[in-house]
Amino acid sequence: MEGTSNHRKEEEEEEEGVALMQLVGKDDRPHQDDDDDGCKQQEEEDQLEVYNNWFVSRWRSGGGWVKRMRPPERVGFVIGGFVLGLALLLAVATTSSSSLLDLTAVFGNGGNGRHTDPPHRITSRRLPIPLNCTNDTRTCPRYASSSPAPAPSMPSPPPVECPSYFRYIERDLEPWVASGITREAVERGQRQAHFRLVVVGGRAYVETYRPAFQTRDVFTQWGILQLLRRYPGRVPDLDLMFSCEDMPEVRAAAYPDRAAAPPLFRYCKDPSTLDVLFPDWSFWGWPEVNIRPWAPLLAEMDEENARLPWPDREPYAYWKGNPYVSPLRQRLLRCNDSRTARLYTQDWGFANRNGFRNSNLARQCRHRYKIYVQGRSWSVSRKYILACDSPVLAVATPYQDFFSRGLAAGTHYWPIHPDKLCRDVRFAVGWGNAHTAQAQRMGLAGSAFTRDDMAMEYVYDYMLHVLRRYASLLRYKPTVPERAVELCPESMACPAQGRNRDFMMQSREQYVADYEPCRMPPPLTADEASKMAQRDGEVLSRIDKMMGKQP
Repeated sequence: MEGTSNHRKEEEEEEEGVALMQLVGKDDRPHQDDDDDGCKQQEEEDQLEVYNNWFVSRWRSGGGWVKRMRPPERVGFVIGGFVLGLALLLAVATTSSSSLLDLTAVFGNGGNGRHTDPPHRITSRRLPIPLNCTNDTRTCPRYASSSPAPAPSMPSPPPVECPSYFRYIERDLEPWVASGITREAVERGQRQAHFRLVVVGGRAYVETYRPAFQTRDVFTQWGILQLLRRYPGRVPDLDLMFSCEDMPEVRAAAYPDRAAAPPLFRYCKDPSTLDVLFPDWSFWGWPEVNIRPWAPLLAEMDEENARLPWPDREPYAYWKGNPYVSPLRQRLLRCNDSRTARLYTQDWGFANRNGFRNSNLARQCRHRYKIYVQGRSWSVSRKYILACDSPVLAVATPYQDFFSRGLAAGTHYWPIHPDKLCRDVRFAVGWGNAHTAQAQRMGLAGSAFTRDDMAMEYVYDYMLHVLRRYASLLRYKPTVPERAVELCPESMACPAQGRNRDFMMQSREQYVADYEPCRMPPPLTADEASKMAQRDGEVLSRIDKMMGKQP
């Protein structure tokens, strides 16, 4: 019975929401079930409060008014950045396509969809990174892991400016900028952390507190080791706590003195939390569901996208996943429509028994529109959906990961109001099929973001910049904990087997970067943040007026 219970727990905890498995026939109807055991009542109430605080503040900043939701309304608790997109939706419903172009000019034209390599992607590749599995891998090799990279053989171009989402690094660390980070503050996060990472002299040490779900901790640590090898000598000594859970936990309201809050690293946050964002484990592979590392998967998706051009794809919106982790996902299933939407419940039991052998994300961009909807919080599916060259219909959410803060509604995705799911999905699909050139441009803008602003080079640069800034705030000298063990690529990859080893080899950095990381853009100022919130509020007010004109 314990095995059955654990299996059910994995199904409930699994948050991946879109197109992870083989497609089923169009006539298959999704299993609909009101069972929401995967979402505890307290989590729903916490998320409801997040929504209320986020939404009310933005509405009022534009001079409007909105009531707070009551618990019986919690099925609509997850609502976030629908601001710009809903204005777009409603305006298009009552105006000509030329009016849409005016709105698009305001919110961004979506670019031209071309993919360009980051200028610092080219390297002379003079210094390969060794991986020797012939020796005893229980002891990490003593080569000069902290030595800086050699000077390039030819002058390298000046570093390019990092993508816009790098500007949020300073905001994530703002609570500790004035006073610095003490050892006591770091250790305060141990209760919520899965592991403690210490870097001393370019070498990584990990103290494990509790196991993470599946291999989230393993591949997060593997990614950090790749960073140390890619940029040797450029990651300073540091000491941090890391949580691999879905839900952000460091509530700002619990720390009147923000500097006393633990600087806990994790994959997502919401406006009410102080967690520090970091790339999630799946950038280096998700072996349990057979999702390849990000770089080779992107290359494969490029090839498959070219095989099935957007105009030739099925003219529907598509979603497939686990609805039991979120009432919002269960509501989404009710939007199945033979003319506009294909929505399915994933049979996780069958997929697990089948070893996910039929899972290939690169071959699942077969629909003109893809739906993104959060799981318990954010979902790693967002990046895979964006990469499909199809417009993403994103159900608004307050949960952010590190890169989503660079996405613009109306440019990279089409926002969907959580309380009007079916109406908005139907309208978006209908409008897109009637305005194919503009819809395709939005799809290309989203996928261009994944390939240009989210290339692995920038993922590593983000890691380097956030760790450097974090380390600069430490008010003590990091030391190796007594119970910590040293980690290196040899100690992780050499004894690994099956998909774990395969994905580690696919995501292994093979050459030292003999160039500088991208140049940090100026951090967001308080004035800029205020103006952004004010603009959101003004758009909400316009939405309110337009809604009053609807029949």
